Amino acid sequence: MPQLKPADARRVLEEIRRSNATRVKVAVTDTDGVLRGKYLHRDKFFAAAESGFGFCNVVFGWDANDAPYDNTAWTGWHTGFPDAMVQLDLATFRRVPWDGDVPFFLGDFVEPSGAPNPVCPRQVFKRVLARAEKAGFQAFTGLEYEWFNFRETPQTLAAKGYANPEPITPGMFGYSLLRAGQNQPYFEALMVDMEKFGVPVEGLHTETGPGVFEAAILYSAGVESADRGVLFKSAAKDIGQRFGIMPSFMAKWSTKYPGCSGHVHQSLSDGKKNLFYDARHPYRMSKLFESYLAGQLALLQDIQCLFAPTVNSYKRLVDGMWAPVKRTWGVDNRTASLRVIPGSAKSTRLETRCPGSDSNPYLALAAAVGAGLWGIEKKLKLKDAPLAGDAALAAKIPRLPRDLRDATANFRRSSAAKELFGETFVEHFARTREWEWRQYQDAVTDWEMRRYFEII
Repeated sequence: MPQLKPADARRVLEEIRRSNATRVKVAVTDTDGVLRGKYLHRDKFFAAAESGFGFCNVVFGWDANDAPYDNTAWTGWHTGFPDAMVQLDLATFRRVPWDGDVPFFLGDFVEPSGAPNPVCPRQVFKRVLARAEKAGFQAFTGLEYEWFNFRETPQTLAAKGYANPEPITPGMFGYSLLRAGQNQPYFEALMVDMEKFGVPVEGLHTETGPGVFEAAILYSAGVESADRGVLFKSAAKDIGQRFGIMPSFMAKWSTKYPGCSGHVHQSLSDGKKNLFYDARHPYRMSKLFESYLAGQLALLQDIQCLFAPTVNSYKRLVDGMWAPVKRTWGVDNRTASLRVIPGSAKSTRLETRCPGSDSNPYLALAAAVGAGLWGIEKKLKLKDAPLAGDAALAAKIPRLPRDLRDATANFRRSSAAKELFGETFVEHFARTREWEWRQYQDAVTDWEMRRYFEII
C-alpha cells in the first residue's frame, strides 16, 4: 500500500510542532471494531511517530466487554498479554473539533520484524487492498450506517437494567424533515463536526423507526473508507453525549422495528476509469463487474460472520425487515443481498447489503472487496439472472446462516477465507466468535424469564 511521502510526513509533524498542542490522541481498532486509544504527551508522540510505541495486545484478546477470551491462541492468559508494536499512520492526521482540536492519529499493529500484524483488522483490509493493487485495481468504497438514538446516558440505561430505552422521537417516520428539525442541533453537529473531523457525510436523514438515522459517508479509495467508518461510529457517540443522546449501532435492539444496516458500496478503478461500467450492457455491467459480483455470491456463506459478527446480528437478518436473508442479487433491488446500481461511467457500483451497523468496518470491507477480487481471479461468471421483487421469496435459493455459530463454522472451513485474510486471522477470529456464541448460550435472558418463570 502507498505510504505518505516523506515530505508530507515531515509537514504533518511540523504542523504539530508549531501548534500549541500539549497532547495527541492516538487509537487502534480492536477485533469488534471498537476504537481503543490513549493520549500521548507531545514529546512521547514525536518519539512514537518515529519508532512506534507499545500497546497491550489484550485489545485482540478480550471481547467488547473486556472479558478475556479463554480459547484464543494468538494472545491470551497463556501469553501474559504483552505489548505489541503500533506504527502510527501519519496519513490519518485529523483534529478532533469537540476535544479542543487535539491532533488525532490511527495506528497499525506490526510484528517485531515490521511485518503487518496478522490479526489487526486494519492490516487485514490492507492485505486485501494490496491484492487489488497487485492486480492493477484501485478499490473505491463507501459505507452507509443506520443507528438508533436514545435519550439516555450510560448511567440511566444501566439503572433501567438496559430495558426500555427512550428513543429521541416516537413512531415510524422515515425521511422526515420534521423529525430531523426536532433534534436540529444534534443533526447539524453530525454533519458539521464530522466534516471538520475529516469524515465527510454525503447525506443524513431519518429512517423508519423511532429515533433512527441513516448516514452515507463520502466514498474514498483504499483504507481511508474503513477509517472513516470506524471514526464515524465513535464520533457519533462523542457528539451525541453533548446533547444527552446515546447512539446505538447494535444490529437489532427491538423485535418491533427493522434492524440497523452497514451497507458497503464498491467499485474498482484502473486509476483512470470505473472498471465496473460498460455502456453496452443493459445494466451497465462490465465483465469484470460480473466476475466480482459472482465472487461475492459464491463466498457469501463463507464470509457472513464478517458482515454479521455478533449474536445479535442475526436478529436483524429476518424476513420482512429490510435485511437480506438469501444469496441473491438484483438490479436496484433493495431486497437482495447484492444490489447492482447501474448508473453513469462514474457511479455504476455494487452495494453489499448484508453487513449490519455492528460490523467492524475494516473486516466488512475486507470481506466484500476480497470476495469480489476472488471472483475476478477465478474468472467466475454469473449463473443466475437478477431477481425482481422480494428476493426473500426465491424458493430455490437456500438461506444464509441463521446464527453466529453456523456462520463461524463456515468461515473457519473456508479455504478462500484463509487465502484472502490469512490462516492466523481466520483461526483467531473464528475462536473469538465461538467465545461470543458460548457467552450467549450460557446467559439467562429476559425472554426466558417471561416465558418460563411462572408457567413451567
